[in-house]
Amino acid sequence: MSIGKDSEELHRRKETARAGGQGKSRERHLASGKLLVRQRLELLFDDGFEFEDGLLAAGESGLPADGIITCIGKVDGRDIAVIANDATVKAGTWGRQALLKFNRMQDLAKDTGLPLLYLVDSAGARIDEQKTLFLGRNGWGNIWYNQVQASGVIPQVCVLFGPSPAGAAYVPALCDLTIMVDKQASAYLGSPRMAKMTIFEDVTEEQMGGARLHCMVSGVGDVLVKDDAEGIARAREYLSFLPQNWTEKPVAVPARAPVATAKPIGEIVPNNQNVAYDVHELIDALVDEGSFFEVKANFAKEMTTGLARLGGLSVGIVANNSRHKGGVLFNDSSDKAARFIWMCNAFNVPLIFLQDISGYMIGSSVEKAGIIRHGAKLLSAVCEATVPRICVLVRKAYGGGYLAMSGAPTHPDAMIALPTAMPALVGPEAAVNAIHYNQIMELPEAERSAFVAAKRDEYAADIDVYKAAADTFAAEDVVAPEELRDDLVKRLRIYSRRKAATIERRSAVHPV
Repeated sequence: MSIGKDSEELHRRKETARAGGQGKSRERHLASGKLLVRQRLELLFDDGFEFEDGLLAAGESGLPADGIITCIGKVDGRDIAVIANDATVKAGTWGRQALLKFNRMQDLAKDTGLPLLYLVDSAGARIDEQKTLFLGRNGWGNIWYNQVQASGVIPQVCVLFGPSPAGAAYVPALCDLTIMVDKQASAYLGSPRMAKMTIFEDVTEEQMGGARLHCMVSGVGDVLVKDDAEGIARAREYLSFLPQNWTEKPVAVPARAPVATAKPIGEIVPNNQNVAYDVHELIDALVDEGSFFEVKANFAKEMTTGLARLGGLSVGIVANNSRHKGGVLFNDSSDKAARFIWMCNAFNVPLIFLQDISGYMIGSSVEKAGIIRHGAKLLSAVCEATVPRICVLVRKAYGGGYLAMSGAPTHPDAMIALPTAMPALVGPEAAVNAIHYNQIMELPEAERSAFVAAKRDEYAADIDVYKAAADTFAAEDVVAPEELRDDLVKRLRIYSRRKAATIERRSAVHPV
């Protein structure tokens, strides 16, 4: 065969592989409103691939690229690695060649320090290949082993465009961030059909493991998007806040003022601790305009977490939101904050805590559900964080919640306070009940309300942020609301010069 014919044959084989699945599988995919996998990659990369590995895999068996694309490309000028399912080829399932490609790109990303993006749209492992790919050391389980080995070393992000069932559901679960496309994405360990056959439960795919369920109820999903294009755009945005890997720091960008429509902080935060407000308004007044990327916005809303820029620097925001459940800490909100803190700490993103917390939720139902275990998880995450960490006392700072939100005994770089701050072991209501209960019970019922109100006012008067700053040096400073942003920017610039401390040990034993 001549060189010309060789080149023609090579070109033909590559074009066939790039075309992916044809016929009804392609038609169904497009009719469902999804983009083809290479269209997704066109939206993701600045300007095409740097290179693609394994394009000709499984070509002889009629499965183009064996249903998976592994490649390197640039996002905002930085190299990233991508593993993307082609759902038009045998429903994007994993076969032997797909597994080899998957594992190779995971190794390449970790070894070269590149972020790894999983574009998932797959029916999972091929059951007809389980004999050779399930039990052995070279089986499908290597995917999750590699994810865990890369955790905290490189950013790992999943955009879930379609299904990810059974064991494949752990790909999104093990990523740092999972973006789910509404009405398309799903993840579950057992399908609705399996549930009906085995436990006689009759549910839809959406009810079993749809995007809304995971972003609002289970917490597996972090960001809910309306379509493929928005999912890609959000992935690009998220990566812009992070470094390439754990050895680097996030790239600073030109600073921007907060959004012009933001109200002054003094008007946002009510003086009365019993009046709720939306902490998103406070965040908008602090961070660079348009920079807040909220994580788990629809899950455990009493806690707000997200990435932002402050004076051009990447920061992680952890904030109590009194608009929802009074901002009290529950199991889910503790887990939500802990995982976000771990991610920020892994990739050198400084943390800003906006504290307005009356404590952990109490009662028999939350105790049975393990509030102590979940609360300990948050305390653990805060106390082991070594990135620059600043706690802002906005209003309430009570009890165990004060500690969980990076209070002074957890050794933040600084704890600063607004004049509205109320640091105390317990709030006035709980304190009066604890201290004066017997006295209250001895009074005639008609006199109790007035006595309790007077004692509450007396106790509240003693909750004084200036005493905290003056007597115990608990707070580094009390800052006027209009000066808070500038103060945070200046402190971050200095604290970011500090070399992160290390604890010599194999591993902490984390609460579960």
